[in-house]
Amino acid sequence: MTTQAGKRALLRLLGIQKPIIQAPMARVSTPALAAAVSNAGGLGSLGVGATNADGARTMIRETRALTDKPFNINVFCHQPAIADAAVERAWLDWLAPVLGQYDAAPPESLSEIYTSFVADRAMQQMFVEEKPAVVSFHFGLPSADVIAELKRAGITLLASATNVDEAKQIAAAGIEAIIAQGIEAGGHRGVFDPDAADDRLGTFALTRLLVNEVQLPIIAAGGIMDDAGIAAALALGAQAAQLGTAFVACPETSIDGGYRRAILGESARRTTFTTAISGRIARGMANRFTALCDDPHAPRTPAYPIAYDAGKALHAAAKTKGEFGYGAQWAGQAAALARELPAAELVVQLERELRQSIERMQTLRF
Repeated sequence: MTTQAGKRALLRLLGIQKPIIQAPMARVSTPALAAAVSNAGGLGSLGVGATNADGARTMIRETRALTDKPFNINVFCHQPAIADAAVERAWLDWLAPVLGQYDAAPPESLSEIYTSFVADRAMQQMFVEEKPAVVSFHFGLPSADVIAELKRAGITLLASATNVDEAKQIAAAGIEAIIAQGIEAGGHRGVFDPDAADDRLGTFALTRLLVNEVQLPIIAAGGIMDDAGIAAALALGAQAAQLGTAFVACPETSIDGGYRRAILGESARRTTFTTAISGRIARGMANRFTALCDDPHAPRTPAYPIAYDAGKALHAAAKTKGEFGYGAQWAGQAAALARELPAAELVVQLERELRQSIERMQTLRF
């Protein structure tokens, strides 16, 4: 299948006009953001990994009230956490002095605040009832039975891969398209097994590998912020590009003032990986919380998402004193290219600039 034919096939599969997909970004994307992107011809997305079935149902219905176009719902498929009281106690003791600076005490204990989709039967059944057009998986895959159930409901399925082995598992499971998540991506690294060695492949290298080795449409993701990045992804064989950080500064997102100032300021020029915030490796702008993980005396971080329970408590306490540096300010490596535009306007501008980029590329002579 040629790249152009493959692009058309993927756009038909997803029911969209433009090869631009807005990354789901749990706790950042909103019904207003997803609807605006979809109404503009791209694929809007909602991350529901941080809510329950009732909350996700409400988000789906709110989005449908704003658009009659397809949109994507993203879930986390991590293995449920195994609690370790000693590790959690040591982490809370480590954070206690920091919390004390903001007149707060650490929680008495930590809990698994997010239920993995692989174990959330209520969420699975809600999807069958609500039938969102697209569902995407991060951190792995649900069981074959759940995949079959969602496909019978007419839902198109996507899944993230960070290497060829994961992509082959996705293809074998009957998923319709693969999101190739490069190391440049903001937010949580989508590796299936966080304890396995990570090749840390970049977006473009990963895209080429998957295009050559897996017979499924590829959506490139990670560090793509503008027309040039989208054009490069398409030239490498991807049928679409997924952008997350590019949409973070849109007014429709739910980010707080500190996050907005950071992504539109100098902080966006340095991103780093951390496990301190959630317990699982993720890329965000360097801030006070990521610095905790750099301390050589820091104890082991509790398992994902148990660590998030402490992270949210610290962020909430600090915010009351005007300090936003303990937030989960997820961002990809090219965050400094972020533009503060309404989502629909950004999609239109990206497509216009993309056409110009492709035209420039076509005029090159070697």
